[in-house]
Amino acid sequence: MERLTENKIILITRKTRIDDLIARFNTLEQAKFYVEHLGADFSDYLAEDRNYKQAISDAEETLRRLGRLHILDRQYLTNFLFGKDDTIIVLGQDGLVANTLKYLDSQCVIGVNPEPRRWEGVLLPFRVRDLEKIIPEVFRQNRKYREITMAKAELNNGLSLYGVNDIFIGPKTHGSARYNIRTGTLVENQSSSGIIVSTGLGATGWFRSIITGAVGVAAASLPGGRGTPDFSSFTWDSRYLYFSVREPWPSKYSSANIVFGQITENHPLELESHMSDNGVIFSDGIEKDFLEFNSGTKASVTIADKVGRLIV
Repeated sequence: MERLTENKIILITRKTRIDDLIARFNTLEQAKFYVEHLGADFSDYLAEDRNYKQAISDAEETLRRLGRLHILDRQYLTNFLFGKDDTIIVLGQDGLVANTLKYLDSQCVIGVNPEPRRWEGVLLPFRVRDLEKIIPEVFRQNRKYREITMAKAELNNGLSLYGVNDIFIGPKTHGSARYNIRTGTLVENQSSSGIIVSTGLGATGWFRSIITGAVGVAAASLPGGRGTPDFSSFTWDSRYLYFSVREPWPSKYSSANIVFGQITENHPLELESHMSDNGVIFSDGIEKDFLEFNSGTKASVTIADKVGRLIV
């Protein structure tokens, strides 16, 4: 088959557990000794590595026939410059799709599940064998896509950070965050273990665990607190976010009245840090890619000025 385009096809991959272990222990034998010494099944690590690398090889063979292929490991996402006409294929787990989307600017993403028996793949509707059919349809713009609303945290120093699933604002280590919070006309000083801002895509992740825990506490301690909130309308393209304050602490300094609410384009969440150090903002569980949020820094969290697009 002749190339269908000279535009780039970017295949996003990740390291396997075996790759990480060899980087840590230098050899496969030492990695095996470490894992088996802890009583774990090393054969599962080997199977995952073998199946994933076979999926990369199969995908590469197909994609090189269709366009100019560039293979990019996840660790280089933060510094890679994507072209507006690039086609992006993510081969990995759901989290890799989310990690990729926030560094794009409305380019379409094709999520491919390398091992459906292992990974649930909510964001990975395709398999490697589907690429030969899907890619030409994407080039001809014959495939539908779903838009994904993202969150954005912007600081008063000009720095910003996008979140596909969620954004965390709080302490770098286990401890208390101190800050001033504003939503609409409500303002207060708070001390908590941090704030989670969730998108509709992240509603089944960290956000779900927060709500489940809150409902459980209410059911156990409050009369009539057994109702389960319905967030079924909180979908991938919902043009609003939810924020939740984790473990707010009422004291002489801090209040705990603003603990949950909605963020819209006209109703952002405003925060000012009162932490001398260790304050951070990161998104989608990537703690190494963070903004410092220390004393005097102000953050405005709202709907992002771009959307993710996932081919379906």
